[in-house]
Amino acid sequence: MRKYVIVGVQGSGKGTQSLLLARDLDLVHISVGDIFRWHVQHHTKLGAQVRRIMAAGELVGDDLVEKVVRDRLELHDWNFGFVVEGFPRNRRQAEFFLESYDLDGVIHLDLPDVEVRRRVLARRLCAGCGMDYNLIADRPEVEGRCDVCGGELFSREDDTEEALAERLRIYHEKTDPVLELFRRKEYVVTVDARAGIDEVQRNLRLKLGLPLPRAS
Repeated sequence: MRKYVIVGVQGSGKGTQSLLLARDLDLVHISVGDIFRWHVQHHTKLGAQVRRIMAAGELVGDDLVEKVVRDRLELHDWNFGFVVEGFPRNRRQAEFFLESYDLDGVIHLDLPDVEVRRRVLARRLCAGCGMDYNLIADRPEVEGRCDVCGGELFSREDDTEEALAERLRIYHEKTDPVLELFRRKEYVVTVDARAGIDEVQRNLRLKLGLPLPRAS
């Protein structure tokens, strides 16, 4: 059984890299962001709360994030292990993980703030099916329209210069100490997230001593 945490600033590719890792190793992919977005899209009470927080450019409160992760992990459907994305975000959450689970590694996707801004401000989301696009490397065939369902593409409410600047400040303030805590346990491998998707995946597996990705 393998248990990993993937940490990185918004736009660093946590979702893509964790999905690739989970797919090849039969791990359960647990994304805090995906869980919250599901609630937003389905107009639940939690979703309305998260929507207000995201629109203000803030991070969801620690107690709420921790509860969501605890509830998900307690399903125990991860027979071969899991890769958790978007958690922990602060020292208290990291200590919860260290106390509760025997981690095999923490993957840190390192991305300079200037590249974060370039990537995040180019993101678009389909209003119909929720498909993610990035106008830098994954442009739709028809400008402003989803290739899958033809839905209109829009920028997320929290993808603005002002909101992003605040998220970056909070990220460094809270998450940098988390990485230091994990480093003392020798769990952390740091990978340059500026490289292409395949290269990042290959590098993180080399550092973790895992089988390299299968050729497509």
